[in-house]
Amino acid sequence: MSDTAVSSAGPTRPAQPAARPGAEAVRRSFSSPLASVFVIAVTVLWTIPTFGLLATSLRPKEAVATTGWWEMFVHPDLILSNYHTVLFEGSFGVSGGLMPYLVNSLAISVPATVFPLVLASMAAYALAWVRFKGSDTVFFVIFALQVVPLQMALIPLLQLFSGGAHLGGATILPAFDLSGTYVPVWLAHTMFALPLATFLLHNFISQLPRDLMEAAVVDGASHFRIFWSIVLPLCTPALASFAIFQFLWVWNDLLVALTFAGGNPDVAPMTARLAQLSGSFGGRWELLTAGAFLSLIVPLVVFFSLQRYFVRGLLAGSVKG
Repeated sequence: MSDTAVSSAGPTRPAQPAARPGAEAVRRSFSSPLASVFVIAVTVLWTIPTFGLLATSLRPKEAVATTGWWEMFVHPDLILSNYHTVLFEGSFGVSGGLMPYLVNSLAISVPATVFPLVLASMAAYALAWVRFKGSDTVFFVIFALQVVPLQMALIPLLQLFSGGAHLGGATILPAFDLSGTYVPVWLAHTMFALPLATFLLHNFISQLPRDLMEAAVVDGASHFRIFWSIVLPLCTPALASFAIFQFLWVWNDLLVALTFAGGNPDVAPMTARLAQLSGSFGGRWELLTAGAFLSLIVPLVVFFSLQRYFVRGLLAGSVKG
């Protein structure tokens, strides 16, 4: 009778291991109301400078020069003419305003994000699933390249672009006249991003189910077909996560832009021009803050547009199913 009762009740679920007291205490502390209040307080404090920047950019010149931005709550005299002046009226002695530099930033950031993603995803797939002699060595060399400081590689890379590479009297790489183009900035950002991108994507791609790859091979799929039809759709969260970091890094970059774009207004990004304006015309705070807030809008749009992929990329591999 006991056996019948057990079989009719169905299989019993195995007992779950008891959680450790320390882990349970940590989980309880992070989910407490006090932790929520702390997170909200930190978020508000982190947002106050950005809100102050926005408030200053919307106030008249006289109000900015005499009172703090918090006075807008008492005297809410807000205008949009500062943004029109910065973008289109050629303020600070800039012909055409900051709009050309905003376009330059987009022309630099989008390709400099796409190029390393494309190359790193292909390299990560090859290193993870296409076994060849020395593949592990290549992966460790790529991993080690992450420790090369950006500042140490800028000048040698600039000399390589301008003078080429020579070994004795033989020319290994001829010099290219890339001045006045986006190409040096694209190449620099792509080179500096490839090691980290390849490492992160390799770790993600290598965790894909082996049975799925073997089934595709049995069905006669080529490596390109597997990469295009299976790997890329499954790696969308990881690709989006790195794309956010890379886009924000390139958009906010000043050092690489100054080194490879120089002061050429045809290719200089918005950060380079804002740095010049801040140093030469630091008194026009209502216009400087308007230009600075304009430089924040595009990264915010990119982040919030890809936020769900970003969260999925952070959580990838943490749970099964």
